[in-house]
Amino acid sequence: MCVLFFSDIHGSAGCLEEFSRWVEYYRPQQLVLLGDVLSPGGNNMGGEYDPQRVADILNAWKDRIMAVRGNCDRTEDQLLLEFPLLAEYATLRLDNRKFFLSHGHLWHPGHLPPLGSAEVLASGHTHIPQISTAEGICCFNPGSLSMPRGGFPPSFALYQQNRIAVLELQTGTEMFTHSLTEG
Repeated sequence: MCVLFFSDIHGSAGCLEEFSRWVEYYRPQQLVLLGDVLSPGGNNMGGEYDPQRVADILNAWKDRIMAVRGNCDRTEDQLLLEFPLLAEYATLRLDNRKFFLSHGHLWHPGHLPPLGSAEVLASGHTHIPQISTAEGICCFNPGSLSMPRGGFPPSFALYQQNRIAVLELQTGTEMFTHSLTEG
């Protein structure tokens, strides 16, 4: 099973077009979008901001996308998208592991989902890529495609063969990795 996780597009068509290279390369069975899709969120995207183009690209993947609502996502955004966006969280089973999917403004490594609801927490929101463990749960953030923070480049995450890797958007270079088979 190959899954790509991405977050915090904020209406930037350019970064999503760059990400589409990796979708073509990896040909994932599932795409997990962790929120903040169309709204610029108060940030100036300049010429990059094109929510209609972002919606068009994402709608082409509608059969493979599972998405959760970010703190900047609005009910009106759903009108442009052909897949559900407004769930506050979702769960996904990959290789017999339960993933809890959240944008990160409600559930994150400092505020974990209810006990027993997941072995892995995937969240965005901070725009800072990371992989850590909290109370026995693997927590990862794919970073932001459009507006990375903390000195990091734009990034996304890859899940394949019980392994999570956060990759640089431009080069595909691994920034962080974690094996879910390690104790």
